[in-house]
Amino acid sequence: MQYVGIDWAYRHARWCAISEHGELVAEATTPADEDGLLRLIARLGPDVRACVEMMSGAVWVRDCLERAGWRVEVADARKVKGLAPLAAKTDRVDARLLATLAFRDLVPALWVPALSERALSERLKRRAHLIRLRSSAKNRSFGLLSQWGLRLSLQRLREPDAAELLESRGVPEVWRRSVFEAVALVDHLDRRLAPLERELLPLARADRRVQLLDSIPGVAAILGLTLAVEIGEVSRFATARKLVGYSGLTPSVRQSGESSRTGRLSKAGSATLRWAAVEAAQHAWRESNPWHRLYRDVKQRTGKTNAAKSAVARKVLIAAWHVLSREQPFKPHSPVSASSPQPLAA
Repeated sequence: MQYVGIDWAYRHARWCAISEHGELVAEATTPADEDGLLRLIARLGPDVRACVEMMSGAVWVRDCLERAGWRVEVADARKVKGLAPLAAKTDRVDARLLATLAFRDLVPALWVPALSERALSERLKRRAHLIRLRSSAKNRSFGLLSQWGLRLSLQRLREPDAAELLESRGVPEVWRRSVFEAVALVDHLDRRLAPLERELLPLARADRRVQLLDSIPGVAAILGLTLAVEIGEVSRFATARKLVGYSGLTPSVRQSGESSRTGRLSKAGSATLRWAAVEAAQHAWRESNPWHRLYRDVKQRTGKTNAAKSAVARKVLIAAWHVLSREQPFKPHSPVSASSPQPLAA
């Protein structure tokens, strides 16, 4: 048995192999492609336990090596980074560290879903990408109009006389053309989104997890499917706090001695899960939303809408963890009214 660490990069991959006694066997560089992997397999044979750091293409590398009989784990890059010597952060050091972790059975392994789940995740990420582009185009059209003191809906900008209206309101031709270019892009993205959503909707309706998540305010069918796929097995997260941390929606904390400062969101984890939770928080400004009070208080305290949405997004993920763990629909918390009898103080 040999233990191999692979530091995969864009052009080359650095690898290190150690024996079952912990002794260095060999280390070298190989091309970061299928031919390079085949060379490595031919050199080391099938009796190998390997560790590859998580990056773009890590799952493909794992699948290629496992077809040759290797046992491969994908390591959490953030946790591995914390173990590497900071004074000598090189590909060679990384490969040796990954090999040592495999040898000592200490790989901080990531959960990797099945191919079918990854394919569904990719379809949902494609939809999220198109939605972000559409939102950007919408915001650009509104921003251009605001430069000339106008507030018009997209529906109004689609009317046949929209160009004449903007001209009569004093918007120069250059700005008018930019506005209608943005509106045309929104319409194009809507046409691209429609067939994709028709494909995803039946899958969402047939998923038991989505039926539970759909009970959370702000979560519709396809958004619920996105949450379900990105969460995966909810048992991976011992607590709701772990799930929130995985989404990157927790504020970063800097401590020195007795002082502690809270900074921006860590944004470490699943970007798609974070996006889906924030999307579900978009309607927290409505008074009917159970987290409206939280949204209002955070916005008043910080003066930032995004901070308020992030606070509600954390609540959405906490609710998602509970409904999936208990397999029960969401039930909003009922605050105790002033007229309700209060328990006596101890």
